[in-house]
Amino acid sequence: MARRVLIVGAGAAGRMLLQEMRTRAGEAYEVAGLLDDDPKLQGTKVEGALVVGGCDAIAAAVARHGADEVIVAVPTAGRAFVRRVVAQCRDARVPFRIVPGMLEIIKGPVRLEQIRDVRPDDLLGRESAEFDETAIGAGLAGRRVLVTGAGGSIGGEICRQIARFELDRLVLLGRGENQIYEIERELRGLAPALRVDAVIADIRDARALERVLVGAAPHFVYHAAAHKHVHYMEAFPEEAVKNNVVGTRNVIAAARAAGAQRVVMLSTDKAVDPSGVMGATKRVAEYLMADANGEGGTRFISVRFGNVLASRGSVLPLFVRQIQAGGPVTVSHKEASRFFMSLREACMLVVHASMMGDGGEVFILRMGEPIRIAELARDLIALHGLRPDIDVDVEITGLRPGEKLHEALVAAGEEAVSSAHPQILVARPRPPAGFDARAVVAELEGLAEAGDGAGIRRCLGRVIPQASLGAGTSEPVEGGPS
Repeated sequence: MARRVLIVGAGAAGRMLLQEMRTRAGEAYEVAGLLDDDPKLQGTKVEGALVVGGCDAIAAAVARHGADEVIVAVPTAGRAFVRRVVAQCRDARVPFRIVPGMLEIIKGPVRLEQIRDVRPDDLLGRESAEFDETAIGAGLAGRRVLVTGAGGSIGGEICRQIARFELDRLVLLGRGENQIYEIERELRGLAPALRVDAVIADIRDARALERVLVGAAPHFVYHAAAHKHVHYMEAFPEEAVKNNVVGTRNVIAAARAAGAQRVVMLSTDKAVDPSGVMGATKRVAEYLMADANGEGGTRFISVRFGNVLASRGSVLPLFVRQIQAGGPVTVSHKEASRFFMSLREACMLVVHASMMGDGGEVFILRMGEPIRIAELARDLIALHGLRPDIDVDVEITGLRPGEKLHEALVAAGEEAVSSAHPQILVARPRPPAGFDARAVVAELEGLAEAGDGAGIRRCLGRVIPQASLGAGTSEPVEGGPS
């Protein structure tokens, strides 16, 4: 029996979808009608199918025309439009899918196999950034690459992305043996011809790290190892210093000793005018990377991220678990907003930066407008076919120590300029006058060894005048990542 489909969008994508269904699907699909907000199209026929109303009439059209499924064929749809459609389909209790975005449409006509479920990425309100994989492949061909924090979600995804290219060798470095074991096994299956070496080591151990890097002699180092949870680093500032500051200093020294060509460090928007220890230590790490250029031939580059959807410990997996458990979904503040990017975007931005960076820069992805976390929570509840605040509650828990209401991508006093890539900005961090990298790291390292959290905050406050660092907390705060 044919599946009756209601198509949202009577434009080019909708017409291509109609043609595809008729030529390839045979009797599997029957078009119940189309919906489009253009009043000139309503009541007319497109490719023989009637436009039965506007895009806000999904529930009525499903009931009137007996639709079994809704397919959204509006490749330029913004976040608000997708949310609207998802909410209507949920209320109508009808399954829904979506055609790919405009960039994918440009590459070729809509195919039935391209139609997929609506994903959280579709709620970003923008097209995902595209990168020149041909140029990246040419730049990585025959190269030795080492990734710190390779067992993490972002470090691991960097490894998956670059394993597709013709590397000479990929070295996975991390201190969590189980995570390194898992990514090593996965990569051996994905790229059996690639030489993959796993190393259990801690970036805080300078001597061991230098031995590894000198032995591996990598051309590129992607430095993804870091502590990232705001509330834990407020409780344990000495650990933030040891990993994010001292560890970065050690990576810089070891990469230089190994003769690496490029080192790219993963930073965060929380390093911009930071309000917590985690962000402040990453800001200092950006300063260290910028300061390292000029000595030897190694180029040191940073990449500043927003929140990465689906990365381990991020808000999205937490919300999904809470929804699956029946709620409540916990949000720190009803107005709190964040910049979001997909995991693939984050990883390819890192690799792209290693190809185009001259050294000393911070690369920043244009991520559009920030998204309110409370809205994202409600969107995800709707994507699960449930009603926000009825089937699943959204609970406001309050901002935690070190957490901002809103994040920014460019710091006070910084200037971000366009790059050769239309979706990437470039900034140069400006350490305060008289910044002495060695002295700052030595002071912070001593305070961390002594467990002097108050001293760490005072030191970070002197180094980053724009920082607003509170007294911290003696215990980790319950709740989701910020």
